[in-house]
Amino acid sequence: MGAHSRTAERVLPEAVARPVRDRYFDTLRAVALVRVVTYHTFGWAWAGLVFPSMGVMFALAGTLMARSLQRPALTVIRSRLRRLLPPFWFWGVFVVGAMLVHGWMPGWQIVYWVVPLGDPPGNAWGEQAWEILWYLRTYLWFVLLSPLLLRVFRLAPIPVLLLSLGPVPAFQFVWQPPDDRLGAALWDLATFLFCWLLGFAHHDGVLARLKPAALLPLASAVLAFGGWYALAHQAEYGTYDLDENPLAQAFWSAGFVTLLMYAKARFRTDFAGLARFRRLDRLVTVFNARAVTLYLWHEIALILAVPLIDRLWNVPAFEAYLPLDSQWFMFGVGWVLIAVFVLLCGWVEDVAARKKPRLLPRSGAARMGA
Repeated sequence: MGAHSRTAERVLPEAVARPVRDRYFDTLRAVALVRVVTYHTFGWAWAGLVFPSMGVMFALAGTLMARSLQRPALTVIRSRLRRLLPPFWFWGVFVVGAMLVHGWMPGWQIVYWVVPLGDPPGNAWGEQAWEILWYLRTYLWFVLLSPLLLRVFRLAPIPVLLLSLGPVPAFQFVWQPPDDRLGAALWDLATFLFCWLLGFAHHDGVLARLKPAALLPLASAVLAFGGWYALAHQAEYGTYDLDENPLAQAFWSAGFVTLLMYAKARFRTDFAGLARFRRLDRLVTVFNARAVTLYLWHEIALILAVPLIDRLWNVPAFEAYLPLDSQWFMFGVGWVLIAVFVLLCGWVEDVAARKKPRLLPRSGAARMGA
């Protein structure tokens, strides 16, 4: 994974309760989470091309933020912080504590473990756990900037949306941001700015008003450019993995997510029929209501899966009959541990949302529609 591994894949609690869930967006969010865990298990470079999870999640978050900003901006921002920070602090107690035990000596930068406006510091021993925090940092900055961004977007929606693809090429070819916390934040904000504003466009009905003949060729061209740039610059980046190539990530995500959001806006695509499959519908609900928990704890689950499987080798029956050396087996063990963390730690999300703590949310608890 790169220094700013963009795998996340959401998982954050952007939604305000509403009477009916949008199962199309709920399902996209759940698929994004599955893709994150899959990528972090197998490291498949092509995973981002199949489903650019982060672009999807930032677009969904932008939609929900635009809807929420019908209320006073400070109220909305406080609500987002209240829902995000307690699960982050709870998780951080364990990660920071473990790093301290393993010789980490923090400086003043430990303040980023209180409010992650910059990448929280850590040591190499805990890097696999804390490197995913770039997503929380980027999400937090988008939340803080959204009152201004929404005002600017509504002045000229289409021009602003198109111009939002400009910062990444500018950073790539004109001015390189510094190689520090500020630079990392600028790169990630620029990479996913279009997707966040695309959420605004969906909420305001801008996408629904566009004709397919105008939008589809443009979205396809943007998508094709992102794919071409990723494949054509493999030698430079050492891979075609979008997580290592911000320009390719920005354009591929922009085109891909535009098509997904346009299907919803123009053709009213929904997955209402998901309710007929009760177990699958329930699983989607849990994924959405425990998205922060799942995102934060999934890497720790994968880390713990390795020594757990090592212990299984000491049992002759397990060694003989279980595929202990298979990554797929580790993938399965990882999901078992993720489920354990959801049960043990998911209640923090309920507390943060001022709900009664539960082991698992009720079927109607995750009202994440947009």
